Amino acid sequence: MTPSTILILIIVYFGILFYISHAVSKKDSGNDAFFKANKNSKWYLVAFGMIGTALSGVTFISVPGEVGSPNGEQFKYFQFVLGNAIGFVIIAKVLLPLYYRMNLTSIYGYIEHRLGIYSYKTAATIFLISRTIGSAFRLYLVVIVLQRFVFDFYGIPFAVTVLISLALIFAYTYRGGLKTIIITDTLQTFFLVSSVFLTIFFICRSLNLNIFEAFEEVKNSNYSKVFFFEDFVSNKFHFVKQILGGIFVTIAMVGLDQDLMQKNLSCKNIGEAQKNMFTFTGIFVLINIFFLSVGALLYIYANKNGIEVPTDLITGKPRTDLLFPEIAFNHLTLIPSIIFLLGLTAATFATTDSALTALTTSFCVDFLGMDKAENLNKPNVVRTRHFVHITFSFLMFLVIIFFNAINDNSVVGMIFRVASYTYGPLLGLYCFGLFVKSKTVKDKFVPIICLLSPAVTYFISENSKTLFFGYVFDNELIIVNGLITFLGLLLISKNATSGTRF
Repeated sequence: MTPSTILILIIVYFGILFYISHAVSKKDSGNDAFFKANKNSKWYLVAFGMIGTALSGVTFISVPGEVGSPNGEQFKYFQFVLGNAIGFVIIAKVLLPLYYRMNLTSIYGYIEHRLGIYSYKTAATIFLISRTIGSAFRLYLVVIVLQRFVFDFYGIPFAVTVLISLALIFAYTYRGGLKTIIITDTLQTFFLVSSVFLTIFFICRSLNLNIFEAFEEVKNSNYSKVFFFEDFVSNKFHFVKQILGGIFVTIAMVGLDQDLMQKNLSCKNIGEAQKNMFTFTGIFVLINIFFLSVGALLYIYANKNGIEVPTDLITGKPRTDLLFPEIAFNHLTLIPSIIFLLGLTAATFATTDSALTALTTSFCVDFLGMDKAENLNKPNVVRTRHFVHITFSFLMFLVIIFFNAINDNSVVGMIFRVASYTYGPLLGLYCFGLFVKSKTVKDKFVPIICLLSPAVTYFISENSKTLFFGYVFDNELIIVNGLITFLGLLLISKNATSGTRF
């Protein structure tokens, strides 16, 4: 597929999103629609749309690419996905009822009520930093694909490609916010899910395999090992580490994250929100099985056709993230290429548009108090929200440019590694609030605890082989970070009054 064809498809794709945005937001572009979609979202639309938000371009490219990684990862990611599923159930049964009971717009309002204003601002700041970095990583992955296969052809610099991508997202989200995203993400998830199944179909056809023969081919290949029980101490792929990491990363990155919870809180009531979460969990597990299968089939196809894993243009090292686009754009026919492009674009922009809306919501509510009665009718509040929205777009642009200058690793590993450090303090704050009902904290010291915890965690991680007899951490590092934060909060705790026990 030529760069011109890809560019035309992207333009048409965003034209559809702009049309939806205009139709949804022309009658109501106020803050209640932007922040909460007027509390009138259909649970089945939220459940389906959340798939696109949760998966992102990272799952679409990096997860299949890692199946054939030289590290021998194969299907180890599915262990992590099973942990994710357990985490989603905990969120539905523990956190969602709490948020609905308090009628929250920003979920960090719970921390304000339970621990105090400094703790509240700290929790919101952690989210703003974490989500900005995480979303920038996800968007970066797709931008480097677009840069390599489209914009390099036209001589457009990487920075301009990033700026164009973020400008397009800003343009269709700044008015309607969550109300728009509920609809656009449903459409984008449809493209994402369809592309997974159709990609499997076209690769199987290229390999002259029917679906059952393809299953046997994957099963008998060197890419299909799912469960790793060998060497608990030094093997970071070990089943227990992956399950625990999956559970706690999910609780932190979903249940304690304004982005995905904002969509859940737009449902009419807790019953519909929980129905949404359970439905989403089942689809999430199933779709990840297919993503891993795509990965195995890609490597089988590459081996049979003598296709090498593409190298990074800067470092010269093999880059597994680029195998899927390399095969889709340069070795399959036009229709599979179009399907891949639609899936990749949908996966990434469904994540980024949702993140920008959540970042804007958190700052406007947690720092500017736009949900408070005295501020609802102030002049220019919508204009202020627009300014915040564009500021976070520009901040994400700067993070992507910085990451492009230093990154030489698989993005999926980097995202969860960073999450272990940035979301860990949130985990500790909520655990203390929920499980130590008899105490509160000396609020002014909380920011210090939340700064020290990631630093101590980093020291432990870097020296774990020496400190713990060869033990190597993976995603379960977030548990250590949360535990250190929790213990630090205990050190600065005091007896709670009845009004702060929630």
